[in-house]
Order: sequence, then structure tokens, then C-alpha cells
Amino acid sequence: MQRDDAMSTLDAHDGPWDLVIIGGGATGLGCGIEAAARGYDTLLLEMHDFAKATSSRSTKLVHGGVRYLQQGNVSLVLEALKERGLLKKNAPHLVHNLSFVVPNYDWWEGPYYGIGMKVYDMLAGRQGFGRSKHLSRSETREHLPTIEPEGLRGGVIYYDGQFDDARLAVNMAQTFVDQGGTALNYMKVTDLKKSDQGVVNGVHAECQETGDPYSIDARAVINATGIFTDSIRKMDDPEAEETLRPSQGTHLVLDRSFLPGDSAIMIPKTDDGRVLFAIPWNDRVVVGTTDEEVEGPELEPEPMPKEIDFLLGHAGRYLDKDPAPDDVLSVFSGIRPLVTDPSASSSGDTSDISREHVLHISKNGLVTISGGKWTTYRQMAEDTIDQAATLAGLDEEPSVTEQLPIHGWHENPEKFGPYAQYGSDAPKLQQLIRERPALDEQLDERLPLRAVQVVWAARHEMARTVEDVLSRRTRSLLLDAQAAIDVAPAVAELMADERGHDEAWQSQQVEAFRAVADRYVLTPASA
Repeated sequence: MQRDDAMSTLDAHDGPWDLVIIGGGATGLGCGIEAAARGYDTLLLEMHDFAKATSSRSTKLVHGGVRYLQQGNVSLVLEALKERGLLKKNAPHLVHNLSFVVPNYDWWEGPYYGIGMKVYDMLAGRQGFGRSKHLSRSETREHLPTIEPEGLRGGVIYYDGQFDDARLAVNMAQTFVDQGGTALNYMKVTDLKKSDQGVVNGVHAECQETGDPYSIDARAVINATGIFTDSIRKMDDPEAEETLRPSQGTHLVLDRSFLPGDSAIMIPKTDDGRVLFAIPWNDRVVVGTTDEEVEGPELEPEPMPKEIDFLLGHAGRYLDKDPAPDDVLSVFSGIRPLVTDPSASSSGDTSDISREHVLHISKNGLVTISGGKWTTYRQMAEDTIDQAATLAGLDEEPSVTEQLPIHGWHENPEKFGPYAQYGSDAPKLQQLIRERPALDEQLDERLPLRAVQVVWAARHEMARTVEDVLSRRTRSLLLDAQAAIDVAPAVAELMADERGHDEAWQSQQVEAFRAVADRYVLTPASA
């Protein structure tokens, strides 16, 4: 997957594309795979980098949604549980089982949550990740060695899935390319093209690296831009009503010592009704999330002081070691693209808004897919391409993505040690190391980052910037923001050597990354 090849394909393309997809997050990439796997001539355009926005800022869970069951949305839970099973089957190098423990401090919590988890097991059926059961007080402490012991009665254990969201997005982009699709990051759609009758028949775009404009024809255009959905809809119809009600979720990343076991903590209902997780991930602990309504979409949303207070306070309530601001290695926020009826009242909590997806075709033929959740991206894509193909007059082709392995699929990825997340690509990284032993160097003792990963990202994963490498091709920025800032010059030098950039480019990249990464460093003053 190389951007220069994709640009050459775009330049040489003759006639309209079958489908042009706007958006390179989970939904857009899913639509791309779905379309290309059916044999449709498909172009995907992302204005920044793949999964730059919401799709790299999740709670890192592939799950059915226990709280959606509590809300009575059984259909969404069933859909998500099915897709959870497919994701584990098709991307075992990135998706795995994780046990969750609901600690019980009141007498009623054990039977109440125990019954709920049994229903969850029943809905999962043969695709279940494990059977739930009650735990005694001592068993709960075995699973959660650092759980607050005062008042603890026991717990309920259940099983769900965990993944690396940005790495999955990169592998999805590679899968799309493997299937014959053309993917371009840093290609911003600036307007929609229309026929004399006003029908959407392409896009105008601008390369963010060169500033060059492009006029691209398509039989159908799909708007899969997540939190930017309404901005594309307004290109089609300036009078289009707002459909999104953005909600911000913030997470804190702590040292593994705060939760050293192999199980996660799930608190089904905090003081204000939210669900709270503390999750082991990449030898760290992720604590989240919040649910705060915000004004509009931002590529780099900033955590609010009250969100940080909420997360630190509740983490301290359920952990015997209370985390302080100085303990936070990184803080990250993402905005959920929640879909609402524009004619409905805007009152009520965003946490009550359905996570189901909405598919809409405008009177001018713009196909928009919005809402949904990471776990259900494949089903969202299947629904979207079914409709878009009909609209475009394409030959009807069945979906094959339920059985389609994601790029990197490998039955035993753990055999590759520190390169397990690369799955079937890991031997190629190891070959690079044999050719250049210096590439096996760990760039910073605080990070699981090796030089070969930087070279691989620049050469084969369409990483264009230092931020692409440190934030999404590797997860360094989330694992330790200050360490990522410190290692940025070494990453810039490796990328410059790989792609022929000069020292001025390196300096610019380090400065640009620092401007982004500073937002992820939590200081006592910001709390």
C-alpha cells in the first residue's frame, strides 16, 4: 500500500469510478472493502490520515454492548455480537478475548448483574467468548489484585473482545487495496460534482501534500465521514438539517501497576449513569469513558477538566491505589458521531442516543452512512454498498466479507513476539531486520517502538508524517505522550532517510507532532 502508486492509478484512471467513498475511518474503509471485494471499481479519499478522528480513539473494545442490553436494544446487541465473532475470526492478530469483572459492593448487584450477563451469554450463543459466572470476594481479588477491598462482596465475570482500533484501520486499508481498491489519505474532498439535472456524479478534491486539484467522476458517491457527515451533506444541499449530535469521550492511560491482572473492570453505572471501564491494553491501563455533548466536530478534541476529574475520581474509588494527574501517561479524546432525528427535541443525554447506524440517500443521489459503532462496521458497509450499487446501476454482486480475512490474518500471531500485531506481515519485518540489524533497535525504553516499525510504516502502510507513525501505525502517543514527543526526532530521521526528505522536513515534522502531542500530556494545571 503505497501512496505514489495510488496517485498514479488516480491519474491514469479513464472514465467514472463505480464508487467514490469519502472518509477513511472504520465506516469508510469497511465500505471500501465491501465494494472492492464485490469487484466494483472503487476509490476512497481521506482528508487527513486513515482513522485520524474517532476511529483511533475508541475504548479498544469489540463488544456487543452490555449497556445497550440494559436499554432494551436487543437487536443492536445481537448484531454487534455476531460482528464481534466475525472480527475475531477474520482478524485474530488484532482481536482477542478479554475477561471483564463487575465488582459487587451492594447486596443486590450480584444477582442483578449476574442475570444480565447470562442473557448476554444466551444472545451470543455459539459465538460467545466465554461463559459468565459469579465470583466470590477472594476470586474477585484474584482477577483484580488492585480492586478497592473495602465493602467488596464479590463480582461477576463475563467475556468480550479487545482490539487495536488504529492498527485494524490500517489493515483494513491494506485489505481494500489487496482487493483492487484505490485508497488515498491526505486527499480532501472540497465539493461535490453534479450533472445538469443536479444528480451527484463525482467529487472535487485537493491533494493536501501538493495542493493540486482533482475532478473525479463517479457513478455514485458515498459519504462515510463520521463526525463530518453533515459538512458533506451540506455540499449536496446547503439547507440540509443537522443530523449529528456529537458526544465527546475521554480516556486516561495509566501505568500497568494500577491494574496488574489480566481482567478488566466494568462499572455498569456510575453516579451519573455512565459505564466506566478500566482495561489492560498494550501493557498499560485505559480508563474511560466520558459522554459529554460538544458543539461540533474537531480532529483533535481536547479533554475537559471535568472529564479528567470524573475519570480520576472514579478510578480512585474502585482501585486501591488512587491515580493522580502525574500518573497519567496520556489522555485522549474522541467525538462520537451520534445520529438523531433533526426534527426531534435536542433535550436528553447523549448517552441515551442509539448507536444504530442510519443509511440515507438524498434527492440528489448522495449516499450517506452515519452513526453505528466500530464493532458493526462490516454490517454497516454491507447495507451501504447494497444500496449504492443499486443507485449506481452496477451489476448485483453478493457480499463476501463475512468470510474475508483482514490483511495480516494469521492463526498464531503470538509466535512473532513484539511483531505479533503485524500478523502475516511480521516475517517481512523480520527479514528487514536481517538485512539491516540496526532496525531492531528499541527507540525509547518507555515505548515498545522499534526502528523497523517506522521504516515499515513509511514503506508499506502509507504513513506520511511523524504523527501517522507515532499515533496510528504504532500507538506510542497513547501509550506515553511525553516519550512519543521525545522520540519524534529519531522517527523523523528514519522517515526522511526512507523517503528522501531533508533536515528542514524533519524539523517541520517534529514541530508539527509536538503541537498535537502536547494535548495528550496531562499536567496538574490542566486537571
